Amino acid sequence: MTDTVNIRAMLEPDLPAYKALRDAMLTRHPDAFTSDAETESRRDLASYRSRLTGGANGATLFTLVALEGTRLVGALTCEREPRRKVQHIAHLIGMMVADTHRGRGIGRALLAAALDKLRATPGLAQVTLSVTATNRAAIGLYETLGFERYGTLSDAIRLPDGRSLGKDLMRLRLD
Repeated sequence: MTDTVNIRAMLEPDLPAYKALRDAMLTRHPDAFTSDAETESRRDLASYRSRLTGGANGATLFTLVALEGTRLVGALTCEREPRRKVQHIAHLIGMMVADTHRGRGIGRALLAAALDKLRATPGLAQVTLSVTATNRAAIGLYETLGFERYGTLSDAIRLPDGRSLGKDLMRLRLD
C-alpha cells in the first residue's frame, strides 16, 4: 500500500463519497454484496448516518474509510450486537475498495485497523463476517488475518441473471 492512503473513522462530510463508492461497488460487483444496486441507489444520503460511530442507536461501533488524499477509496463498517446476551459479538459488513485501488493492500489495512479497534473494545470476544463463497481473494485475506470458516449458507444470494451464490460465514476470536 502506498503511504498516501490514510485510514480513519468516517465523518459526516464523508457520506456523499461513501454513498458514491458504495453505489459503484454494488453496480459493478453484484455477486459480492447482499444489497442490490437498484434499491440502494435510491437510498437517501441521510440514511447512511447510521453508519457513523455510535449510529443505529449505538449498534454501529465504527465505519473506517481509506482516503488517498481527499478521495475515499475504501470502507469497512463494524456493528455490535445490541442484545445483552450477544454483546460480545461484532460483525464486519460492507468491506469495499475501489476497483482502481485493488491490489494495493488497502483492504488488508482497513481490516487490520478494524481488528485493532475491536481488540481494544471492552467486552468483545469475537467478530464475524460473511463473504461470497466464490470470492477466493477476499476469503484468503480474511484467513491470513486469522478468520476461520464456521459454515456456508447455500443459496444466500439470488442474482437477477438467475445465479444463486453461497456465503461463507467466518469468525475470529478476539480474546
